Amino acid sequence: MIKILQKFNKTLFHFSKEVQLKQSETLGKGFYQQQIFTGCLAEYAYYIESNKEAIIIDPLRDIQPYLNIAKERGAKIKYVLLTHFHADFIAGHLSLQRETEAQIIMGPRATAPFISKVLNDNEYLEVGKVKIQALHTPGHTQESTCFLLYDEEGKQHSIYTGDTLFLGEVGRPDLAVKSDVTQYDLASLLYTSLKQKILGLPDDVIVFPGHGAGSACGKNISAGYSCTIGNQKKNNYALQEMDQETFVQLVASDLPKPPQYFFYNAGLNKTNQFQDLSLILKKANTKLTPAKVVSKQGMQIIDSRNSISEGFIPGSINVPLQIPFAHWVGTLLPHDREIVIVCDPGNEEQTIMRLSRIGYDNIVGYLHFDDWKLSGNPINKPTELEVQDFLKRSKLAQIVDVRTKEEWGKGILKHAQLITLSELPQNLEKLDKLRDISIYCGTGQRAKIAHTLLVANGFTRVQYCKVGYDDIIK
Repeated sequence: MIKILQKFNKTLFHFSKEVQLKQSETLGKGFYQQQIFTGCLAEYAYYIESNKEAIIIDPLRDIQPYLNIAKERGAKIKYVLLTHFHADFIAGHLSLQRETEAQIIMGPRATAPFISKVLNDNEYLEVGKVKIQALHTPGHTQESTCFLLYDEEGKQHSIYTGDTLFLGEVGRPDLAVKSDVTQYDLASLLYTSLKQKILGLPDDVIVFPGHGAGSACGKNISAGYSCTIGNQKKNNYALQEMDQETFVQLVASDLPKPPQYFFYNAGLNKTNQFQDLSLILKKANTKLTPAKVVSKQGMQIIDSRNSISEGFIPGSINVPLQIPFAHWVGTLLPHDREIVIVCDPGNEEQTIMRLSRIGYDNIVGYLHFDDWKLSGNPINKPTELEVQDFLKRSKLAQIVDVRTKEEWGKGILKHAQLITLSELPQNLEKLDKLRDISIYCGTGQRAKIAHTLLVANGFTRVQYCKVGYDDIIK
């Protein structure tokens, strides 16, 4: 998993020839580490263990992977460290505390009823034979804190930067804005944090970020799982020599609108008012009959199937599991409605889990599309078009490009109306229900989501291209 680590293992990590490490693992002097990647959210959590004492940094709500690692290694999870109050997922600190009696640790300016200890700036936490130092790095949020790992010989080995520093990017400063704190204020704090706490670290210190490419927590995060401070100094635009005013303008400008669920999650993560995932799974993993779904009014039907060629339930929104499912559900749909899941057999628990990762817990149950079809209830058939048919039928249609602004810069179809998928629900009035509407994107997946979203909002003359822009222009 961590390709970059392969070149570091020989020079930085000392381990016996008998130990066979996975690419996601690190064995350093006096400690073992594993990086746990969740692709749906492009999120990294970390398991660090020394002398059978373990810590988890930034866990997700589904805590079983962390428990499994500790059990396999005969270790006890002693601490859960949060780099900040997360906005893009519900964290698993409360569940881990209930399961393991671990202490929940955060950095300066963090206030919440569940915190066991607040580490002051530069304060150390001892874990087995190693130490973790808290480096307060406000900017992404005011409580943002990086954790610097010292090996058993006292060498600064790696830093867990949360959403302060990513590969090729830094955390966006607009998610913790208040009436008296602007994104420019937070960007100024981030400039000082990077200059005073990060840039002075040795070049060989390894950066383990909280997110990878695809996360909305940074403007343009580079691909990769880890890097060195030295490489980031060379390649990260935000770490180049510049004055504070220039930095603030670079970091705080041209920020895409954050997904609407971010603010709900950030608020929820400051409380102890959410349930363990196991309870959500038990309640939501209930098969519903078509009659039950018909009888319930006002429910949000989320269809997680990868293909809707056979049709879809009227009013449902298709968000395929094979794309960043949680991100698009949280971006397009409200969290406060009752939810019915339509999924392929075998994907019930996976769909529930991904919804619950972002706090969409009000799930009534699931339904299989075949059961709906056999019941004789109405079905909407999508108009899915190959390239030639799409181009032919689009000559008189209203063409809608739902890609991102960055993608538009690479070219657009003639006469296309530019509405990013994330902003489509707020811009439906720009579309004419009396005309054919032809939708395209970069791969066909976002166009399919947009197709069902428009149909659910009363548009009847909608079609989309099954492939993306690059294939269309060929």
